[in-house]
Amino acid sequence: MASRPERSTQPRVPLSRDRVLRAAINIADGAGLDALSMRKLAQELGVEAMSVYYYVANKDEILDGILNIVIAEFELANSGPDWQAAVRRSAISAHDVLMRHPWACNLMMSVKRVAPARMRYMESLLGRLREAGFSANMTHHAYHALDSHIIGSTLWEAGYLSNKDLEDAAKRFVPTMLRDYPYLAEHAEQHVARSTRKDVPEFEFGLDLILDGLEKIRVRPRRRAPAPATARRLRRRRAASA
Repeated sequence: MASRPERSTQPRVPLSRDRVLRAAINIADGAGLDALSMRKLAQELGVEAMSVYYYVANKDEILDGILNIVIAEFELANSGPDWQAAVRRSAISAHDVLMRHPWACNLMMSVKRVAPARMRYMESLLGRLREAGFSANMTHHAYHALDSHIIGSTLWEAGYLSNKDLEDAAKRFVPTMLRDYPYLAEHAEQHVARSTRKDVPEFEFGLDLILDGLEKIRVRPRRRAPAPATARRLRRRRAASA
């Protein structure tokens, strides 16, 4: 008599929206957003595709959900006496999270995808800058400088690390560049040495330049408006020289 197959004693994890979205993140991390589909997601979860539709209506809803989960991992720039330290920790946290999920960078730049977690992150960073003494205008510029550095550096670094041929190419071409492009050759050598030397991470190097520059702007003495009499004299001089 043929023996019956034994049933698994492992309890089946119930399906939920969170489980569906985290499975989608696993797919995106491994093969990119183009590999993400309802069919692939169902296979990852070991269920029928119709079961997935109960928790997410379509791919757009999946993208919104996984982006929100990723951004929720960013450390917020909380209040405190040292605005630079708070913003620095937040920026490094965002960079580290995005390096684990580089596909999220392009989703963050999509106008139609303003995740609730993104709004909380933006509010914390903008508020921290305003509390530090920056004007509304300078806070606007500071936020975009930081955001550009975080997203741009992540895209560059992720692309560089994913291309395994770059370091080999640098080693091959350095000897041919030495005569005509000595500084480019030196730069290529620094890329080769980057993996072996102990140095400040490139993201943090650029971040510290931005923060130091912002601090100089923050403490710069404000120009006083000229006294009324002085202003009239200046106008007369301009008129006379015209």
